[in-house]
Amino acid sequence: MNEVTMSEEAFRILLKMHVRPGLEADFEKAWLAVGNVITEHPANLGQWLMRATDESSVYYIISDWVDEPQFRRFELSDAHVAHRRQLHPFRSGGSMATMQVLHGFPGRAGAR
Repeated sequence: MNEVTMSEEAFRILLKMHVRPGLEADFEKAWLAVGNVITEHPANLGQWLMRATDESSVYYIISDWVDEPQFRRFELSDAHVAHRRQLHPFRSGGSMATMQVLHGFPGRAGAR
């Protein structure tokens, strides 16, 4: 087995966002328009937007960071506040989970 081990400091954010019904397409456009605020930060490793297959108004956003302290500094920054302000009109609720990424295995299809 070829285990892929990320830095033991890698930090992952998982956001669950409830979008107001009927505003899903507008939310996706807004997310795409402001997403570079996150990915241009030097400590960001990438982010992904996903929509639940069983609830069309529920979205998940994964954002990976070099470490927790750098994410927390970004979380309090003016840039992040402005980013949230752009997405807030579409939201009806949500939650955030934080976690430490420890290990991973690439799938056969991803290794091609």
